[in-house]
Amino acid sequence: MEDELEDRVLHQTYVSFMKIFSRFTSSVAFDTPVSYLWKMVRLYLLRSEVLVFTLGIIIFFMYLQTIGLWSRTLLSRLSQAMSPISAVQRMKLMEGSDADKQSWELKGSSSAAYAIKGRRMHMEDKFIINENINNTGISLFAIFDGHGGEFAANYAKEHLIQNLYNKVVELSAFKEGKTVITPQRDSPEEPKKEETVTVERKTSFKKSASTADDTSKKEITDPDLLAQLSKARPIITREVRPVKPVKNIAVPLSSYVDKGKINYGKLLTDEVLAADRLLVEAAKRSMNVAGTTALIAVLEDNYLIVANVGDSRGVMCDSRGNAIPVSFDHKPQQVREQKRIEAAGGYIAFNGVWRVAGILATSRAMGDYPLKDKKFVIADPDILTFNLDDHKPMFLVLASDGLWDTFTNEEAVKFIKERLDEPDFGAKSLTLQAYYRGSVDNITVLVINFLSSQFSLQ
Repeated sequence: MEDELEDRVLHQTYVSFMKIFSRFTSSVAFDTPVSYLWKMVRLYLLRSEVLVFTLGIIIFFMYLQTIGLWSRTLLSRLSQAMSPISAVQRMKLMEGSDADKQSWELKGSSSAAYAIKGRRMHMEDKFIINENINNTGISLFAIFDGHGGEFAANYAKEHLIQNLYNKVVELSAFKEGKTVITPQRDSPEEPKKEETVTVERKTSFKKSASTADDTSKKEITDPDLLAQLSKARPIITREVRPVKPVKNIAVPLSSYVDKGKINYGKLLTDEVLAADRLLVEAAKRSMNVAGTTALIAVLEDNYLIVANVGDSRGVMCDSRGNAIPVSFDHKPQQVREQKRIEAAGGYIAFNGVWRVAGILATSRAMGDYPLKDKKFVIADPDILTFNLDDHKPMFLVLASDGLWDTFTNEEAVKFIKERLDEPDFGAKSLTLQAYYRGSVDNITVLVINFLSSQFSLQ
């Protein structure tokens, strides 16, 4: 009874207050816009139910803030995106699970890589660091920039790199008259755990291929790419014609050794093309149109051998600080590439950039079976060999086109040169700077420091 009486008293007090307040405001002339606005506020916003509802909302959000859930909501993410914090802090705030992972990094003794998803919905870049493979003195580095899904890049990282690893070990023993038997994988149905040299791995790095243990059975496609396929001329189709299973022919080890030295040009070409044939076969089984670039660098003694398929790029800084390209992009508008495409019955069209059949912005790639079947796109790598004694390089940068969309060769070399003393030799700084400059692609940067003890050329 007393509680009910108190409620009535409070209610009458509130009503009396609002009546007095209303009489005061009603005595004001409403002949100006401000006065009219005040009248509207009084009539519609200062109503008891509106005030109670607003108070309830405030209490609810205060409750969320108290129990720590507010920072995980979409509103918090938007707030953080608008606040003046660094890209690294922003990406860490957005990481809630492996699916939300924004960055990957790996540190070797004389090399380091850093990659970010950036402004893309999915991460399709992959990278490899294998220093001093099986104590042979040979090091292997690679970057794969996928498109249309991560299937092709994952396949190349797992199968191509494993096969190269095995061949390097076998050939190193063969040169010395020894025999080493390493397990071979001729088809994607024969999985084999990848052997890797021991390197320091940071806790935030996870093997990017681990998310696709059996990628040959998954269909990972890009809606934009499929839409382009459907709108392209009738000669381009996802239809898969019956093909016989691909079986790579074993090549004698002796064919890769010339005068006691490994012929890396032939080795890299054969392995890239063999892996591409198996990749296309696996992609056709699931009608997966994904593809990937491939940029592979091999270091042995004072020689650098670079194989390139696509538009990822490598740049070396010589002893005088000059930027020396170690690969050249494969673009449809290049005279050589355009003639090859047209000779195969294809065409190039401008769609934002020049594209093969109006679809693909690079004229060479692994995978991409609808274009590969017509031979509009090929996987033949360009091979360049450098005697490092002639250049005395300080470092080498390998990167996906997410970097080169915002940096020239010279700018990247100058940037790394000023940050070579950082723990990751400037790879992280350069990646994030490309993001700051507005790169809309995945960004991967791998830096090899020739001034370190392992690769010292002095």
